[in-house]
Amino acid sequence: MNKLQILHLEDDAFDADLVRREVARLGVEPTWIGASSADEFHDAMARGDFDAIVSDNRVEGIDGLQAMQVARAQRPDVPFIFVSGNTDPHWAEHCIEAGATDYVPKNQLWRLPSALRRLNEARESQRLATLTEARAVLVDAVRDLSLARTVDDIMRIVRRASRRMMRSDGATFVLRDGEMCHYADEDAIAPMWKGLRFPMSACISGWAMLHGEPAVIPDIYADARIPHDAYRPTFVKSLVMVPIRAEAPVGAIGNYWAEPHAATADEVALIQALADSTSLAFENVALITGLEARVQERTAELEAVNKELEAFSYSVSHDLRAPLRAVTGYSDLLLGETSPPLADTARGFAENIHRAARRMDTLIEDMLSLSKVSRADLRPRPVQIGKMASDIVANLQAAQPDRRVEVDIDPTLTAIADAGLLRIALENLLSNAWKFTGKCADARVSFQGEIADDGRQVFTVSDNGAGFDMKYANQLFEPFRRLHRESDFPGTGVGLAIVRRVMQKHGGEVWVKAAKGEGARFSFVLPD
Repeated sequence: MNKLQILHLEDDAFDADLVRREVARLGVEPTWIGASSADEFHDAMARGDFDAIVSDNRVEGIDGLQAMQVARAQRPDVPFIFVSGNTDPHWAEHCIEAGATDYVPKNQLWRLPSALRRLNEARESQRLATLTEARAVLVDAVRDLSLARTVDDIMRIVRRASRRMMRSDGATFVLRDGEMCHYADEDAIAPMWKGLRFPMSACISGWAMLHGEPAVIPDIYADARIPHDAYRPTFVKSLVMVPIRAEAPVGAIGNYWAEPHAATADEVALIQALADSTSLAFENVALITGLEARVQERTAELEAVNKELEAFSYSVSHDLRAPLRAVTGYSDLLLGETSPPLADTARGFAENIHRAARRMDTLIEDMLSLSKVSRADLRPRPVQIGKMASDIVANLQAAQPDRRVEVDIDPTLTAIADAGLLRIALENLLSNAWKFTGKCADARVSFQGEIADDGRQVFTVSDNGAGFDMKYANQLFEPFRRLHRESDFPGTGVGLAIVRRVMQKHGGEVWVKAAKGEGARFSFVLPD
């Protein structure tokens, strides 16, 4: 059996000794609180918490039935056993009907250990049931705390769970505010101190935080740590206060009872477990708050950069192109409308100016395209990518009708992508294939799809053109990187950078396999 605390109402010392010797047969040494008069009985009822009350039929100033009425009013859950010299079975039945848990005649004291054992077993069963219920509340609270995103969320979860777990009449949530205790929230049968602040040295929550350990107080008026004047206007008679975090506590959780209550080790362990989970929740909230602040800061930075990019794009498109148009226009006039016409060296200078201006205009257009791809909103939808490729190649053929190129395109291919961005990427890949086969007598350009080993749909643009050395492949998708001379294959080196940016924006990827003089294969995948 577990440790028992018994209030014994008995005015005969010999009978009291016999009763206690008989109970000792239980195998434990109970804690006995003796009361031989009405005054001692009332004092004991006010001071202590008992597992059972054993009472004679009468002591000075009060009879057993009156004592039982007091006990039922103040401690309705505490078993009340009569141990009486009255052996009348009718009287025993009357006591049981009046509410007694059991009746043991003094000439049958051997029955008392069994009665107390049954009470203890029932008490243990009830303890386990209560503990199971409280643990379920704790599990729910820990789950909710893991999802909490603000301090207010934490306080709301904890004050409700704390009171339910402890079956208390009130619960409070205290935050440390420098050298003050801030009673930030409460859930109670009557108002306590919500919103108030007290010095750490002047309240029990401060004591729990300063010492980093629970304060268990069955009687607040018998404990020197309690500021009694602050408690007199309240309902509080007993309390438990535990710190939130043993090292450098950030707060405390308090539970209060309107009747004397000595918190058990189980109760203290449960509320301390809730406090430990609360500490973790605080750390999570601090981390999340910090991350959210960083995200907001980063978002603001990105918005500022985007605005700068938009301003830059506008400047490039309007401010830089205006003088470029003048250069192109006047070089056209020099070449076509001067009289007499330019010749020899002068004409060569004018043609160089014209070509450079055209190249710069192309470079500006590619830069703007790269910027637009980076800033464009993604709108994925089903796209007939095979038909899109056929359309692009038809336009290339129309621009160079004299070229003979063997084209192999699967028109049935489809993909999920942003149609506008995908067309930009595909135009760059097919234009490159068309361009780099320009010196091939038997030029071939292909666009096909296949299912890779990992189940993904792979699209490939291939050609049998100039190709390149694969040791330079890591440079290929960088802006303004070229692997061929301008005089051999004109271009700005931006097209493949645009392709990679389009694929990255979709969450896909692009790669290449090539050999110098044997063509290239550009493959890409898009998310399903």
